[in-house]
Amino acid sequence: MDLFASSWAALLRAVADLTDHDFEQPSGCAGWLVRDLVCHLVIDAQDVLITLVTPVDAEPTRNAVTYWSVVEPPTGEDPLDALIVRLAAAYGDPALLKFHLDDVGSAAGRAAALADPALRVGTQEQVITAGDYLDAYVVEWSLHHLDLVVNLPSAVPPPPESLARARAMLEQIAGVTFPNSFSDADALRVGTGRRPATEAERTALGDLASKLPLPLG
Repeated sequence: MDLFASSWAALLRAVADLTDHDFEQPSGCAGWLVRDLVCHLVIDAQDVLITLVTPVDAEPTRNAVTYWSVVEPPTGEDPLDALIVRLAAAYGDPALLKFHLDDVGSAAGRAAALADPALRVGTQEQVITAGDYLDAYVVEWSLHHLDLVVNLPSAVPPPPESLARARAMLEQIAGVTFPNSFSDADALRVGTGRRPATEAERTALGDLASKLPLPLG
């Protein structure tokens, strides 16, 4: 719960500090500008709000790790991805997009702080405790924070503890272990296919290199 709060607060702060020029830079999500990624974060915040007010009287079918699964690499043809791009462009002024994320994102943060970790909630036709759901979202926030700042070296970076947790969860989800020589950020970026491994990294990865990328969905 604490890592959810700190990782989300850091991501919201990073977006709040963006300049209009920053919104037009490529993000770490293939085919998305920073503005598209920020628009996606609005949808993510809405999902958090919806899930936390959707209690379910059933046993959990997922936990923080099994909430995610390794999926096929994205092709860029997902209709939702195209919708996000059109929706982001419709905002026009980046200040409006900033305002909307701050408004909905702050509400999501408050809802998370008030949530009972043991509450069972429904999302994507699955049941999970609120605590596990929020823990799972540390991966989402950490990856997208890396996506946000990939071409913005002066932007606020993700909290180290959030990156460490996200790396540990990726390793659990995929059943792999990245070499100790990899920083948490590099393990997440290379592991999920956000950038290719360097020659030195491929050597360090050994047999694991052939199993990458490990995109989550």
